[in-house]
Amino acid sequence: MKITCVGGGPAALYLSILVKLDDPGHEVTVLERNQEGATYGWGVTFWPDTLNLLKTHDAESGRRIGEQSVRWRDGMAQVGDRTATHAGDAGYAIGRHQLLRTLSRRAQEIGVRTEFGHEVQTDVPDADLVVAADGMNSRMRSTYAEQFGTHITHGNTRFLWLGTTKVFSTFSFAFVPTDHGWIWCYAYGFSPTESTCVIECSPETWRGLGLDSMEHAACLRLLEQHFASLLDGHPLISRADRMRDGQNWQPFRTLTNRTWSHDHFVLLGDAAHTTHFSIGAGTALALQDAVALARHLRTMPERGLGAALSHYEKERKRALLPVQSAARHSAQWYENLPRYLRLPPEQMFALLGQRHSPLLPYVPPGLYYRLDRLASQADSLRRFKRWLGPRIGKLTQQVSRP
Repeated sequence: MKITCVGGGPAALYLSILVKLDDPGHEVTVLERNQEGATYGWGVTFWPDTLNLLKTHDAESGRRIGEQSVRWRDGMAQVGDRTATHAGDAGYAIGRHQLLRTLSRRAQEIGVRTEFGHEVQTDVPDADLVVAADGMNSRMRSTYAEQFGTHITHGNTRFLWLGTTKVFSTFSFAFVPTDHGWIWCYAYGFSPTESTCVIECSPETWRGLGLDSMEHAACLRLLEQHFASLLDGHPLISRADRMRDGQNWQPFRTLTNRTWSHDHFVLLGDAAHTTHFSIGAGTALALQDAVALARHLRTMPERGLGAALSHYEKERKRALLPVQSAARHSAQWYENLPRYLRLPPEQMFALLGQRHSPLLPYVPPGLYYRLDRLASQADSLRRFKRWLGPRIGKLTQQVSRP
């Protein structure tokens, strides 16, 4: 079978590895528009279950990624001049460029053909199966946009993806008041020398601070001033080829598709779905897509390609439902940040960890905090809280519909 993946991200590379391991006779090609080693991101986070997934399906790539990742645990939040800490689960992070390099080399070792600097415009690759894994702005998907039923919604806040030489050993947050509203940052280390910093704020703060029109270098200097206590004198840095004054800031776009396959085309990763970056699940979900698609492709001799793709889509859409709900509530939590910043830092940080809850938006934050503390000690109350949240969310959606 001839399989071509358009896009050389983690999902496409891992899929190519899995299908080649399943059947070395498959002719597998990955077409990536960027040159080898080029990437737009900084670091990506994942959890132990993702690392276990990688090791289960290809022990060698899982081993390499585990060895090259940094491990962090716990969390820290600065709220103005106050600080709170939280003991949490351990997580991992790896530079996106390192992750791509590792998966690309592993794919090449087992016979996958990788072509860098190969941009697919409207010329559809000649293959038995074409996998559109070229991201949120997929050109392959847009070629059949009507058939896929692509839908995009925009979030309210603006964000900027940066790096820093400050190495964070915990997942860190900082919420800083300004004359034009709050601005906040998520930061985590992904190598011995660098960390990711995602800066976010409301549109009003973005415009009030002049970030919508400021030269990029001046923007970085201003942000360094606002987050000086978090950065400890370290600079914020950006990819030089992406420095466009005022244009790096963007709203998060949530993408869904009515169907993920058409004829012998199938969507994978961000080309099929996006989830808000505040839950740190994008790369893990894309890798899970790859595992599921590879598994269903094994059934082609009995089911046929169409049935394999249909079962893949059904499985992944079902698995994504709770994650997409969590991402939606997480994004809304940040969009309503002032509601929580009036709390003492330890309470605010505790509700930061509860931002996925569908119940939280409908209960006064202070009361929710007390209920959550009680629920942690009483199984019956915890079960009632889990039961009530989704039902209030559904009822509110029904009432708000015109």
